[in-house]
Amino acid sequence: MDKSARPYDIVVYGATGFTGRLVAEYLARHYGQEGPRWAMAGRSLAKLAEVRSLIDAPKNTPLIVADADDPASLAAMVNQTRVVVTTVGPYQLYGEPLLAACVAAGTDYADLCGEPVWMRQMIDKHGDEAKRTGARICFSSGFDSIPFDLGVLMLQKEAVVRFGRPAPRVKGRVRGMKGGASGGTAASLKATLAALGRDPSLIPLMQSAFCLTPGFEGPAQPAGDAVQHDDSLGSWEAPFIMAAINTKNVHRTNALLGHLWGTDFVYDEMVLTGPGDQGKAIADHMARTPMIGRPDDPQPGEGPSKEERETGFYDVLFVGEMPDGQVLRYGVKGRYDPGYGSTSRMIAETGIALLSSKATGGIGTPGAILGEALVLRLRAHAEISFAAE
Repeated sequence: MDKSARPYDIVVYGATGFTGRLVAEYLARHYGQEGPRWAMAGRSLAKLAEVRSLIDAPKNTPLIVADADDPASLAAMVNQTRVVVTTVGPYQLYGEPLLAACVAAGTDYADLCGEPVWMRQMIDKHGDEAKRTGARICFSSGFDSIPFDLGVLMLQKEAVVRFGRPAPRVKGRVRGMKGGASGGTAASLKATLAALGRDPSLIPLMQSAFCLTPGFEGPAQPAGDAVQHDDSLGSWEAPFIMAAINTKNVHRTNALLGHLWGTDFVYDEMVLTGPGDQGKAIADHMARTPMIGRPDDPQPGEGPSKEERETGFYDVLFVGEMPDGQVLRYGVKGRYDPGYGSTSRMIAETGIALLSSKATGGIGTPGAILGEALVLRLRAHAEISFAAE
């Protein structure tokens, strides 16, 4: 399906929302009119024009009116572009009409979804058709789960260089992070809990590390749901709220790459809180205090100030353990707060990377569809470092 004649390379759908506006602003500031041909899309033409002015985008930046409740408007939008970048969640409430339209049109798609049950439902329902039409569907193209998905990918590449084989056991450990959860993330969690309440048969999917690898069930994985001490790292560890989505995406990448890291691959994620009594106290406090699901959660459309976004950061350590006891450490570090500042850059660069990708169609992950090509873009443009330690 030849998409080169379409008028736009990228459409940012949801450009009037908090995160969507940041994506549009990033494209305007970093690429202007020299880079990909891009447009802003949303439900209200007046709001789109207001955001275009607020972010100082070129005055001729195209605006497209499209609404998830109007299938004809979505079809018209996706047939005008090679890639759609969507920030409109919770995806289980608003996402399927757009995803289905992209699949039908062979249009590439990237989202910020951290809703694994919905993702599995979309894989089952639309995966074969995406392969047929050539649409590359990239879920989880923000902080969940790009640093983790690509961090494991790059560690394993380094392990093959150093040891001749991938590591059968990898730990993902958050060493530091500053930045709160987004209103969209909070809304997605609430929507997921409501869906599980309506249909308890979905709970085993949510609990399975292999939820996103239909037809494959790997070995038992660490639960990661209790405070523990890691003697090898000399630190206490607390559960990491995003492990529930990241670990599933990492296993899906492995499966889509033909189990490049083995069918016995084991992976988990925790937060490092430091040594001694203080480290344990911090871990215990984190385990008792959820990041999301509190009365003061931000609402969709709300988010941190520019200063808060720019002073945020994250630092994730990956530890690959070899059968003979050798260990490989790999770090992924991002400037800007993870939920907004860095996420908006990640999804924008995912959209741009899709433009030059030669991958076949299907519902995948950034790691499986784009791999190191996306790592190179994130290093060069998004101030994210990937490096062996």
